[in-house]
Amino acid sequence: MIPLFDLTRQYERIRGEILNAIDKLISSGNVILGENVRRLEEEIASFTGVKHGVGVASGSDALLIALRAMGVEKGDTVVTTPYTFFATASAPYRLGARVIFVDVDESTFNMDLNQLEHVLKKEKVKAIIPVHLFGRTVDLEALSFLREKYGVMILEDCAQSMGSEWKFSSGEIRKSGSVGDAAIFSFFPTKNLGTYGDGGMIVTNSDEIAEESRILRVHGARKKYFHEKVGYNSRLDEIHAAILRVKLRYLERWTEERTRVARTYQKLFEEKKLPVVYPRVEEKGFRYHVFHQYVVLFENEEVRERVREGLKERGIQTAIYYPLPLHLQKCFRDLGYQEGDFPVAESLSKRSLALPMFPELRDDEIKEVVDTIALFL
Repeated sequence: MIPLFDLTRQYERIRGEILNAIDKLISSGNVILGENVRRLEEEIASFTGVKHGVGVASGSDALLIALRAMGVEKGDTVVTTPYTFFATASAPYRLGARVIFVDVDESTFNMDLNQLEHVLKKEKVKAIIPVHLFGRTVDLEALSFLREKYGVMILEDCAQSMGSEWKFSSGEIRKSGSVGDAAIFSFFPTKNLGTYGDGGMIVTNSDEIAEESRILRVHGARKKYFHEKVGYNSRLDEIHAAILRVKLRYLERWTEERTRVARTYQKLFEEKKLPVVYPRVEEKGFRYHVFHQYVVLFENEEVRERVREGLKERGIQTAIYYPLPLHLQKCFRDLGYQEGDFPVAESLSKRSLALPMFPELRDDEIKEVVDTIALFL
């Protein structure tokens, strides 16, 4: 079997360090909001290029808490993409905000910023949630320009893009998560930097957003048992922070290995000249893509399903991200959208397929995946 993602191969490489970190933590007896959380917050903030990090229980909680900390409330308008994981849209929806979707660009899977500006010209928007999907960064320079031009707040969803970068026309290189009012990361096990359970983090340059997030994650209390507002029980556990601090030391190496996997896929697809649209590794001197997922596009849904079944028959795992765009989800019917409103997102949901992608994937396994695709095409 060739798995879509394999956590066990990674674990074997760092097993001793992980077990030592866990043993040291439990032996200390300080297992809630201790030294590991504090230091991980500092390390992730420094890695991203911002001032503050606030560890929370999940990426989904990070979205919700960050929006509240940014002042988003009932009746505000928030713009995001329909082609992303559910939590991106559910967070503003749960706060009672009016959610507006903007279609995506087929070549990047990310929010179409031209369509976004069209919305900003017509609507009074409180915040935008751009998603750096599958590890590919939204144009951060264009995003910064829109933020300044329209006075809108930005919450970057970096759940899949830790370490991805964008080069500004000035030559400055910025990481995803560093240009918005705040940004969030997910530490779900399959992420480029993942723990063995749930975890998330909010990063920001704003002292106010950071402090408000810290209050909200512990039931709305600045001082224990004295609650200024109704918050959440959403702490990043010390055990996960200890694990993540070990893994963070390897993130750069793992990103290089993901790029190696993507480059190998690209080479094989080019050699076979298959009718498949695949992400390309561009030599730009920076990482605009960190390949959280390796998603390819087929001509139509029928071809996608034929290939997917063929891969399954040969023990090769795949996944569809995402089979139903958010504007067509049952729970969002009251938003008033219907089929045909976002044709690119709808097309991608029928044509896309995620292939095996993780740092330890071997070249012979990649070749078997591509050979099988060629067979069933």
